[in-house]
Parts: sequence; structure tokens; C-alpha cells
Amino acid sequence: MRRLYTVPAATLAVLLLACLIAVYVTRDAGDHPAVAGKTATSEQAVAVDSGLLRTANQMAALAETGDEQSAAREALRLSDHELDQAFASALRQAAAYRPPATGPLRDLIVRVNQLKDQVAWDQRRIAQLAKQANPNDADLLDLAKAQLALDQDELDDAQQDLARQGGDPHAALERARQEHEAIQNQTAQALKGANASPTATLVEQTRTWFSLSSLDRQVLAAEQQAAAQATALAGQHDQLEKQTHPRDPDAEAETIESLARLSDQRKTLAELDQRIQDCQQLAAVYRNWSGLVETRRRAVLHLLLDSLALIFAILLAAILANLAIRRLFKETDRKRLHQAHVIASVAVQFVALALILLVLFGPPNQLSTIIGLATAGLTVVLKDFIVAFFGWFTLMGKNGIRAGDWVEINGVSGEVVEVGLLKTVLLESGNWTDSGHPTGRQVAFSNSFAMEGHYFNFTTAGQWLWDELGVTLPAAGDPYRMAEEIRKLVEHETEAAAAQATQDWERVASRYSVRTFSAKPAVNLRPSVNGLEVLVRYITRAPERYAIKSRLFQVIVDLLRKPAGDEAATKA
Repeated sequence: MRRLYTVPAATLAVLLLACLIAVYVTRDAGDHPAVAGKTATSEQAVAVDSGLLRTANQMAALAETGDEQSAAREALRLSDHELDQAFASALRQAAAYRPPATGPLRDLIVRVNQLKDQVAWDQRRIAQLAKQANPNDADLLDLAKAQLALDQDELDDAQQDLARQGGDPHAALERARQEHEAIQNQTAQALKGANASPTATLVEQTRTWFSLSSLDRQVLAAEQQAAAQATALAGQHDQLEKQTHPRDPDAEAETIESLARLSDQRKTLAELDQRIQDCQQLAAVYRNWSGLVETRRRAVLHLLLDSLALIFAILLAAILANLAIRRLFKETDRKRLHQAHVIASVAVQFVALALILLVLFGPPNQLSTIIGLATAGLTVVLKDFIVAFFGWFTLMGKNGIRAGDWVEINGVSGEVVEVGLLKTVLLESGNWTDSGHPTGRQVAFSNSFAMEGHYFNFTTAGQWLWDELGVTLPAAGDPYRMAEEIRKLVEHETEAAAAQATQDWERVASRYSVRTFSAKPAVNLRPSVNGLEVLVRYITRAPERYAIKSRLFQVIVDLLRKPAGDEAATKA
């Protein structure tokens, strides 16, 4: 038994010590890490990719503290600036775009130009017809409008085909710019307030710790994306720089077109440098953000370990308190103080459970919730007392029981000696059909049996009950005559009791309009292993039951012992 308590106590002590050591190690978890400095490298990209801005908007929606929001705003600024530089380079390349001299793309461009000219001619014709305002030209005007709609549809379809095949960079840039503006209006205005997740309880601390782990993984993925973009842009910068040859001052005058192309290349290289720097600074911002998240995780872990240490301390204190209570009551009269021992142990366990629940979930926030929980708890705990109290009113009613009544409650029979406010006490007797003698034991019942169960009260007016005896007849003689003789003897011996029982029954039955009954003895003759057996059923008072049965057996035995000649003489 001692090991049953000492082993858990030792285990909890070890866990508590480990939690306290971890709490000490994480004591500086709330300090902020140093902000990483901005660095610079080089890189570039040709296609307009808004992935960095999209990621920055997604991460901005996850920022909670003031430091994290500052990092999110800086990430939005850098990614937006990088995208603006990408659009500038793309627009310059689109302006310098020259369609191929031959091929399907060239034919598609020619068709688009022809359709543009056709649409322009249709518009001029509609304007001319509308200006004349001749009623006879109304049909011509409607026909011209229908032709314009048809040509415009063909032009739109041809432009879509051209854009799909990469022959219209301006249209692609326009769609990308619209997407860029839509992204700018998404999450930038939806930055959360600087309210960190609550960490007052163990449940909240655990939930926050896991959410911060997920946030840290997303921040690291964003950092890797920015670093990968910087590397890709650096490759493009190096490739473009190899294609750009320095101008020879001694060379002959260059054409205007070559000079313009060289200027565009220089501008693109400068924009690539700025984009590379933006991506590197963006990666540094995400790196700093990851440090902020890690700081919060350490702080939450410190609180979580503190809560676990408190729970282990409560459990250890409860076990030690139970050991102290057990030792205290061991030195006293255990029979007398057993109930106090149990109550003290349950009280310690209840207090420990309440404290652990407070650490896990915290105190209830609403007064109505507290009242409701307290009421529900008291109702469950005091259910038996409440039902027993109302059962006392039932037992004190018209059809209840009183001290001195002979009753049967939950299979236990006896005489009522006390009907208390919460319990009823019987002086137990044997079963009615067995011995019926007092056993010397007092049996107490909670009065809840009057509400939830049933009971039998054998006390109507005189504590009457039906009893039965059986007699085996000898083989010689007339069994029917003998059975009749026995009935007459029983009827004679119980005549006074039967008359009194009939009067009492009629007095009680008159209030309920029930039928009367006959209290005369009944005799049944039936075969048995040893011959024929006579069963006599008669009524008697419960307190006199065994005295009457003994007297009946005596007269019946005397009857059976009479010689056959005496019986014949008596009959004559």
C-alpha cells in the first residue's frame, strides 16, 4: 500500500523538477532578438512574377504583435517595389518587341491589323450615316452597326489568339498589372491589430505554441522563396551583362537604334540590381520575422512548462496530503472516524481537481455560467438528500408508514422503529414465509425509496396476513373426511381472528369502494410423494402467527392420532 502512494509521488517529484529546470532555462524567452541588417547582392528576372507580393499579403494577415506587423509592412513594401521594377523592365522589353518577318504569328499580326482597320472604317461609316440623318438610310445604319459588332468580335478573338501565342506583350502586361493592383488591395488593409493570442491557460498555451510552429514554417518558406528569386534574378543579370558590350569611343558613330538598345539594356541591368536588393532585403525581413516567432515560441514554452510544473505540484501536494491524512487516521479509532477519513480524502482530491481545471481552462468568465455549473454540481451531489427529504413527506402522508408498522422495503421485512427526516429504520425480521422471527439487526433505508421505489405495509388495522400449513394424511382412512375435519378445526381455532379481520377489511374497503372478501379458511387436497397432502390457508395476525400455527398443528396431530374406532364412534 505504501508503494502505491510513494511511486506516483516520486514520479511526480521528478517531473516537477524537470519542469522547474526547463522553466529556468527558458527564463529569458521574452527578450527580442537583434534585427538582421539589410544586405545586398545581385540578380534579375524577365517575366513579371507577382508571387513575392502575393506571399507578403498572405503573411501580413498572420502578423499579430507590433514587431511582426512592422516586418509585414516592410515585406509588403519591398515586394511591391520589386514588382514595380519588374513591370518597368517588362514594359521596356514590350516596347522593343518586333514581330517575326514570316510564319503563323506574322500572319496573325497582319490579320489583327486588318481587322483594326476594318473596325475603324465601320466606325467612320456609322458616323457618316448618323450625320446624314436620312430616314431612307435607317436600314443602312442598322446594317453598319451589325457589321461593326461582327468585326469587333472577330478582332477580339484574333487579339486573344495573338496574346495566347505570345505575340501581344502589351496585353499580357496589362493583365499582369490588373492582377498586381488587385493583390495590393487585398490584405494590405486587413492587417490585424497588435493582439497576440491569449496564453493565460494551459489549453491556450498549447494551442498558441502549435500555431506559432505553423507560422514559423510559413515564414521560413517565404524566406526561401525570396532567396530563390534573388538567385534567379542574379543569373539573369549576369547573362544580360555578358550580352552587353561596352561602347568603344574610337568607333564610328553608332546608329540611333543601337544606342537606344544599349540604353535599354543599361536601364534593365540597373532595375535588376534594385530587384535583387529588394529580394535580399525581403529575405532578411522574413529571417528577422522568424526570429520574432521563435522568441514568442520560447516565451509560450516557458509559460507552458510553468503551467505543467504547477499541475505536477498540485498532484504531488494532493498525494502527500492523502498520505498525511491516512497516517493521521491510522493512529485513531478507524471504525469511528472512517467517514471523516473518506470525506477528508475526497475533499483533498476535489480541491486538487478544481485547481488543475483552473490551470487548464482558467476561471469561468460569466457569472451565469458559474451559477449554472454550481447549481448543476450541487444537484448531482445532493440528489439523494433531496429525494430522501421529499420522500419523508410521502411517508408522513395518509398512505405512509408509522412507527410500529410491519413493512417490507427493498426485500427486507421488519417492524418500523423510526421514520426520520432522511431515513427509515426497521427492526429486521425473517421473510414472512420463512421464519418471521426478529434477527436482532437494525436496517436503515434512505427515504428515497418512497419516491423512486415501492414498499409493502402489512399493517392495515390489525396486521393481518394469510398463512398456510400442510399436513400429509395417512394411507388408511377417508382423506376427504379427514380434510373436512381439519378444516373445521382450523375454522374453529381462527374464528375470532377471521371475524376481526373481516371487520377491519370492511372498514378500510368502504373508503375505496372495493369488493369484500371471505376470511374463512380454505382447504385443498392434492397428491404428494408420500400420499395425499392437505393444504390449509387461513388468516391470522402477524404477531400471533406462530402461536396460532403451533396450536393448529397440535390439534391436527391429536386428530390424526385418534384410533379408527373412535372416529367411527364419533361419526355414529
